[in-house]
Amino acid sequence: MSFLDKSDKEIIKIADPIWDNLIKSSNIKDYGAFTKDFSSQMLYGANEVELGKQWASNELISSLSENCKSLGCLRRGLYVTVLYKQTSTKIPGEFIGRLVLGEENGTVKVFGATIF
Repeated sequence: MSFLDKSDKEIIKIADPIWDNLIKSSNIKDYGAFTKDFSSQMLYGANEVELGKQWASNELISSLSENCKSLGCLRRGLYVTVLYKQTSTKIPGEFIGRLVLGEENGTVKVFGATIF
């Protein structure tokens, strides 16, 4: 079964460990762990220097709570976006996490990840 043909529940089951890894590795600023599930397209734009600058200038992305909740999936073309309700351990309020997943060479990879 193609990744795109899976149910929301099946996709979230795949997405959650990827999102968890992004949170943990972002909090400790571990570039290798953070990018391990990235597509080649994402790796091209997410070099270690640029990510280091983001970690240094944005307190939110290094203080993400490991307690988050998936809100659902949006399908668009070749990709599925999984939305998360995300909080920070240092910044009050709630945020939206966006994880864009697709297939590359038969493997589910990250094609986008943002917090806003």
